[in-house]
Amino acid sequence: MDVLFSTILIVSVVHFILTALFIFMLIYRINKNEKNICIVVLGDIGRSPRMQYHATSYCLEKYKVSFVGFSGSKPTSYLTNSLQVKFNYLVQAPDKPKWISSTVYYIFKTIFIGLQLFFVLLFWVERPNQFLVQNPPSIPTLFIVWLVSRIKGSEFVIDWHNYGFSILALNVKNTCHPLVKFSYTFEGFFGYLADKNFCVSNAMKGDLYNKWKIKANVLYDKPPEEFKETTLEDKHNLFLKLSNEGYKIFQGNTSHSTIFTQVNNGSLVLKEDRPAILISSTSWTEDEDFSILLSALEIYQEKKHLLENLPDLICIITGKGPLKEFYQSKIEEKNFESVQIVTPWLSSEDYSKIIGCSDLGICLHTSSSGLDLPMKIVDMFGSGVPVCAIKYTCLEELVKHELNGLVFEDSLRLAEYLVDLFMNFPNQSTKLSKFRNNLKEFQKTRWHHNWLNIMLAKTDLDKQ
Repeated sequence: MDVLFSTILIVSVVHFILTALFIFMLIYRINKNEKNICIVVLGDIGRSPRMQYHATSYCLEKYKVSFVGFSGSKPTSYLTNSLQVKFNYLVQAPDKPKWISSTVYYIFKTIFIGLQLFFVLLFWVERPNQFLVQNPPSIPTLFIVWLVSRIKGSEFVIDWHNYGFSILALNVKNTCHPLVKFSYTFEGFFGYLADKNFCVSNAMKGDLYNKWKIKANVLYDKPPEEFKETTLEDKHNLFLKLSNEGYKIFQGNTSHSTIFTQVNNGSLVLKEDRPAILISSTSWTEDEDFSILLSALEIYQEKKHLLENLPDLICIITGKGPLKEFYQSKIEEKNFESVQIVTPWLSSEDYSKIIGCSDLGICLHTSSSGLDLPMKIVDMFGSGVPVCAIKYTCLEELVKHELNGLVFEDSLRLAEYLVDLFMNFPNQSTKLSKFRNNLKEFQKTRWHHNWLNIMLAKTDLDKQ
């Protein structure tokens, strides 16, 4: 009798769930809203610039945007102030107890987040015309978004920034780990099921097809309008602000001056003896080895003792991430005299301004897959700032050696470049001036224009 009752109960629950899902499917298909987009980022929304750019472009084209992801860093003021944007924040999984293995915790975390995501997308988010999901992370994001998109009759679009399985392999330090193999199969299977795929490089486009027969469109990162050379007044005000926030290296000799700027006969001017500014941004992860930069700066300091006309350097490294404290301790151990390093976390607005203040960008991004292109370089190029970048597989799609920047393989070569580029600073070297001039062509194409011609044209939402 108990078995019969249990069977009837289970069948009834399953029947109820299937009926409810069928009703939801009918409702959402009937009430089709062609001006509604849902963007899914299973990470900190405020630290996902490309997805925020997507959202901004959709808003400019009069779409309503539902953002689903985790809170943390503040998104751009445009999005937070827009009535067209709704943020749906998920709850992070509890911290891992010491007595649970990493594999068990990973499975628990996946289920915990996956169930949240399923119910938020199904019940909280108004039926969108399109689900746009950032990959990675892949598990469980791709499955959940695909499932809900089928229930609601929405388009399922993936924006490939990298591969989830390659990041997992980097974390577990084993490309043959069962979870890595599962992630590889999972990622390819649901990528193939997507209605549209976009990716960040031509190399990734070819690799997606070779691996899983996935046909993707290349949507290169382009800088939005706010990435430009910062005006002298904005430079001065930003450095004053940073010095008042505790970053004393930006302070000048008086309350109205900074280490870079001063008022001279009533006019704001750049100091002739100012240090040069290096800029880098990072997520402080294992695919960026900042020991290379630290070693290069030590060599630069030794060269400065031997050569005349080399400036002091201020190196600004922005970002958050798991290895930040590790590298901060490494920095403190260094005996720097002519070099100062500061590691602030900046708002989106201040981040674009600090790049526009800089003399040279540094990129140590190597990519777990070797197929994505660093957005930080795009930001720097958009501001007219040349870059020294570490070499890897597809970097030449963005950085043209000796044309808009320099490519290095080790700290010794990077140090040589720094000495060459900054000799006689603040007078710009011929090479640095050439790079800046060549970047003017890159600066002509901005994110939204490029997005309209590729993303919106390929998805063709208005005709659906």
